[in-house]
Amino acid sequence: MPPGDLERALCGLEFPTDSNLIVGLDRADDAGVYKITDDIAMIQTVDFFTPIVDDPYWFGQIAAANALSDVYAMGGVPKTAMNIVAFPVKQMEMSVLRQIIQGGLDKMREAGVVLVGGHSVEDKELKYGLSVTGFVHPDHVLTKKALNVGDRLILTKPLGTGIINTAIKGGIASTEAIEFVTHLMATLNRDAAQVMKGFPVHACTDITGFGLIGHVAEMVVDSEFGISLWSEKIPIIPEALDYAAMGLVPAGAYNNRKFREGMVDISPSVKQAVLDILYDPQTSGGLLICVESESAGDLVNELKKKGIDDAAVIGEVLSEPKEKIIVT
Repeated sequence: MPPGDLERALCGLEFPTDSNLIVGLDRADDAGVYKITDDIAMIQTVDFFTPIVDDPYWFGQIAAANALSDVYAMGGVPKTAMNIVAFPVKQMEMSVLRQIIQGGLDKMREAGVVLVGGHSVEDKELKYGLSVTGFVHPDHVLTKKALNVGDRLILTKPLGTGIINTAIKGGIASTEAIEFVTHLMATLNRDAAQVMKGFPVHACTDITGFGLIGHVAEMVVDSEFGISLWSEKIPIIPEALDYAAMGLVPAGAYNNRKFREGMVDISPSVKQAVLDILYDPQTSGGLLICVESESAGDLVNELKKKGIDDAAVIGEVLSEPKEKIIVT
């Protein structure tokens, strides 16, 4: 769904309230959080989409990793999941669905998550994903909004998956690019989430369909802060720059730009291909971690020790201009 459409559809609706609801629909965040006891809060999220790779098994892994990511972004640990399946029974062999489910199961097993059920419907278009439940201490919930001036932003995965996937659909992507992006999208954000728990992290989100700029915008909109992004520091899949320069930019990137460009000031030195990648919709992207400036270097070092080689400091939180993103 294009950015902004859901907000417009929900505008004016009155949602049920509860004193134990920590994070709900009153603000845009990665998942809902509900307090159960003084020590336990439940995280709930759901995500599903159409295939972005040809291999059914890898599609299942990617869809599962993507759905689990929201729990990690909230500072929690995923524990249970339910399958969401739409399948064209009359057009596809059931063996395809079996491979998708197997991919999802293997990724859940890697994450220590138990599949407890699900729901399937017959549909003309294949879709797969998960509804996920996780847990976190009520005092340790990470949201998008708890920024402090001077905090540094750390990104844990390179950008460009949407552009690479567009090149794949066009039959242009190299074998190396296909293999790299497939494994990247199937990689859990679990290790990054575990590492950041040892540092003074104030806020976190994961980069998905709204692109880097879209998710950064959600952090500063209706806030007292701005954010500076340092384009030369942002990790980018090398082939994505080449494909973006060729015009292989997905429609979602243009939708993201149209929705948020009024919040963004771009330095003339930023190349168009780089800007396209900053708006590029990601699938199962990395975590964007907001941490105290003094700890940013140590956090990056610890992430790299865990094998998260592309982790990098890419920006900082500003006091001015409020609700703006400055890209240099």
